[in-house]
Amino acid sequence: MTRIDFYVVPGTEVRQRHLIACRLAEKAYRLGHRLYIQTASSRDDALLDDLLWTFRQNSFIPHARWPGVDDPDLPVLLGHDPPPVFLHELLIHLADPIPEAFGRFARVVEIINADETVRAAARRRYRFYQERALTPVTHQLTAAEEELL
Repeated sequence: MTRIDFYVVPGTEVRQRHLIACRLAEKAYRLGHRLYIQTASSRDDALLDDLLWTFRQNSFIPHARWPGVDDPDLPVLLGHDPPPVFLHELLIHLADPIPEAFGRFARVVEIINADETVRAAARRRYRFYQERALTPVTHQLTAAEEELL
């Protein structure tokens, strides 16, 4: 059964959601997990790709944009297309639509903020997961907790 977690960050900045995605990706990578970060657009792909290199000094997360790199051993892939079929551990979801392949992942992380458009889409996804007998867990992050991730 897929575990669903909603991380709610304060503020309305897209960058804040991307920073949390980077921190969670770093944590998952250090624990030996492989993951896909699904963004909303090619612009977000580029922003997140750059941020994964710079978000924390001395941090290294081997990653590539999908599609483009077809390496099933690469620990982190990101893109706005549906995830590759060879990934199934963790999906960090930053897009509005319900992720088509959510059910094949052990865990799905939804990162939302106070932007009303982002919240409305998150509410639809939350109800969607509940209708499939899943129990999403919500984590309200404070600024201090964001730093701990």
